[in-house]
Amino acid sequence: MSDHFTFCNRRSEISGIPVKELAQEFGTPLFVYDAASIKQRLADLASFDIVRYAQKACSNIAILKLLRENGAVIDAVSAMEIKRALAAGYSVEPEAEGKPYPIVYTADIFDKEALDLIADEAPVHVNCGSMDMIWQLGERAPGRKITLRINPGFGHGHSQKTNTGGDQAKHGIWFSEVHRCLDLAAHFDLEVVGLHMHIGSGTDLDHLAKVCEAMANVALTNPFDITTISCGGGLPIPYKNGEEYIDLKEYHRLWQTTMDHLESKFGHPIHLEIEPGRYLLAESCCLLSQIRAVKKQGENDFYLVDAGFNDLVRPIMYGAYHPISIASGDDTPLSEKEKDVIIGGPLCESGDIFTQEEGGFVSKRRLPVADVGDYLILEKTGAYGSVMSSNYNSKPFAAEILISEGKPKLIRKRQTFEQLIENEIF
Repeated sequence: MSDHFTFCNRRSEISGIPVKELAQEFGTPLFVYDAASIKQRLADLASFDIVRYAQKACSNIAILKLLRENGAVIDAVSAMEIKRALAAGYSVEPEAEGKPYPIVYTADIFDKEALDLIADEAPVHVNCGSMDMIWQLGERAPGRKITLRINPGFGHGHSQKTNTGGDQAKHGIWFSEVHRCLDLAAHFDLEVVGLHMHIGSGTDLDHLAKVCEAMANVALTNPFDITTISCGGGLPIPYKNGEEYIDLKEYHRLWQTTMDHLESKFGHPIHLEIEPGRYLLAESCCLLSQIRAVKKQGENDFYLVDAGFNDLVRPIMYGAYHPISIASGDDTPLSEKEKDVIIGGPLCESGDIFTQEEGGFVSKRRLPVADVGDYLILEKTGAYGSVMSSNYNSKPFAAEILISEGKPKLIRKRQTFEQLIENEIF
């Protein structure tokens, strides 16, 4: 798929349901997911042997269940993510020899809770990102099979904060330290059966070719007998008009060429895993909010909505761009006129602006002229949206719904005040 993204800044419905109906039934702010979109993006990756969903992108158990039912397995990065996957119906062990591990724990450390869980209760496969992880797992659970996450010495990402490779990144085992890790694994009778390499989000094909080469070098210059290679995630999606979808055929071709070379050297098949998060979820969801004030501040026009960075932190965190559309709040059609506006939220924080660039520079969007009571939709918020929400300003977590076959289903209730303070003690 390499077609261009096209976007309209006006909406009347979401997944076939009128915006006004969704807002009136479930309230705002509201995360709205579309099951068909998730299934389609999962189907796009059918050429890969294993699709392992990076749960950190969105961990709602209804979403995890949907992915499980459609063939995806899980990458977890914490004890609670493991437990979420189990709650969604995933198992600890594969159904049969040669089948993918249903859950893999990928991290650079074990905190106590994760190590206790994996060593004693839920023996999921571990993808080790540090030598200390190998040591700690080996002491507690010798004889396991493990995977090594490798830092190839370089990285790439749409923001420095999403770059996961190179000497300024905390992730992975430095490529020249792999032999020491193998010696340590052997000491504890841990069998290294796979390699994992992920250098950051927004991976383009030029950088991908370097990753493929780096992966092959590690695999061929160390005494492995691996059965699985994970090419990580970071698959980009288009956010702005005219941007292209990634060429998945070329993406897979680069990896398949590498896999063919490795299989000829190892003398047996090797499974290729991909680990998407944003690619599967981002486009499936939008954050529905309502315009609560229209202000003119000097030369600038503002639409202020009831969603803030407590709901969607990506713009303030690293200047992430999200398409924005407007829907009428009543039966009156939107004005044909448009204007440049700044979109802000309700929080007591100057940075609570959805139209900003990295570094905090405020920008404007060309949007239809709107009034208080109209709806503003922040698009492509399924990944790192609700999962990064907070209770800043004592704002409750937003409700979430999943639309499947034209029917909306509540998959997360709006947080109540009682739930907000239930763990606090005085």
